[in-house]
Amino acid sequence: MITTDFLVIAMFAAFIGFMLTGYPIALCLSGTAILFTAVGYLSDLYLGTTTGIDLNYFGIAVTRIFNTMSNWVLVSLPMFIYMGLMLDRSGMAEKLMMSSQELFGKVRGGLAVTVTLIGVVMAASTGIVGASVVLLGLLTVPAMLNQGYNKRLAVGTVAAAGTLGILIPPSIMLVVMGDQVGVSVGDLFMGAFIPGIILASLYTLYILTVSYLKPEVAPLAKDRRPVSWKVLGDVIKSILPPAILIFSVLGSIFMGIATVTEASGVGALVATLLAYANKKLSFKVLKEVLTITFNTNAYIFGILIGATCFALVLRGLGGDEFIARILKGLPFGPYGILFFIVFCVFLLGFFLDWIEICFIILPLIAPVVAELDFVVEGYGVVSEPKMVWFLLVLAVTLQTSFVTPPVGFSLFYLKGIVPKEVTLADIYMGIIPFSLLQLIGVIMIAVWPSLVTWLPAMIYR
Repeated sequence: MITTDFLVIAMFAAFIGFMLTGYPIALCLSGTAILFTAVGYLSDLYLGTTTGIDLNYFGIAVTRIFNTMSNWVLVSLPMFIYMGLMLDRSGMAEKLMMSSQELFGKVRGGLAVTVTLIGVVMAASTGIVGASVVLLGLLTVPAMLNQGYNKRLAVGTVAAAGTLGILIPPSIMLVVMGDQVGVSVGDLFMGAFIPGIILASLYTLYILTVSYLKPEVAPLAKDRRPVSWKVLGDVIKSILPPAILIFSVLGSIFMGIATVTEASGVGALVATLLAYANKKLSFKVLKEVLTITFNTNAYIFGILIGATCFALVLRGLGGDEFIARILKGLPFGPYGILFFIVFCVFLLGFFLDWIEICFIILPLIAPVVAELDFVVEGYGVVSEPKMVWFLLVLAVTLQTSFVTPPVGFSLFYLKGIVPKEVTLADIYMGIIPFSLLQLIGVIMIAVWPSLVTWLPAMIYR
């Protein structure tokens, strides 16, 4: 007799099969849901299962979709996307890049360190990985190659630094995670700062170490100028605009002046004003930014609608109980189960984008993690400290999905804008050390939860 467990496995297999055909993920999700609505109904009718799935059951999806689309937290997504794209067009990052690279001119590997630091600033002011990777790549890869940098070190640094935008707030991934699990986005934003700085520090330490041990991979610039007060002043002036944007968004959230949704509107306005102040705002730029924002937002919400339908049918087939049984039946303790989940998510990142993982996998595993016996200190301030910590562990893991082949989007962004002498193989090999550093970051955060919960507790105390 066919069991509901078999139907759950078949539904996942069908989704993967549809996805491999090349159809959009949103259509694969909703199509699989419709197909297995019929499969569940026919199975109950002829094979004796008791799923209870029919067209009336699937009709619940309308209410679920309406509730999801009317969620005020998700209103912040298009605002944050617009903010990042407008800041990208404002020309602020170019100024910061040009002035900062002179500051580290006498340090071997200094140009790559500058790329990492700019990646942190852009992450905290844009949150858009594609924009960060493309801008960093256009500005810095030719400069590093002209200075004699090893191709793999150059492209690996850009790819890794650009992906910090998905972790360091304001991060659209954290907004989605908070909405899916019902956790405070403000806590996630604040908790992500230290993990983000840890990753940036690991990248910097690696670059400096490799540059010291192998001077030929990161030679010093021949025309470097000595550091002067003028250079330092230029760096300060160039970092002020992004700092204003960061403070206007995150400061308004952490001081309780605005919600995440309201702060996203403030950020969009400030980014527009910065572009105007830098004489980069025009009707053409505004049209481009609005068009890309619309397309990106439609892509995300299309997947969200498909995932809502998919999750509804999967739960009707007993998918959540099936996943819970498998995880709880593992012969490990809580941390063993956690690392098994992290390992599975890491592997899924080779084939799926973070959006699909957040919408499909996260709602299935979050209830299981909530029942596991982890001791995570919230210092009496952070709400749901265990889930905040778990989501940040998962967020750092999902960051690797941008840099792991064959579907690492950052790698393809880079390939599209780097000089012709840089091959896809160079990009793949260059990112390997940084991927390993990301995994070290995951382990550190998993072993020491206070790296996540301490800062939000201190801020909100």
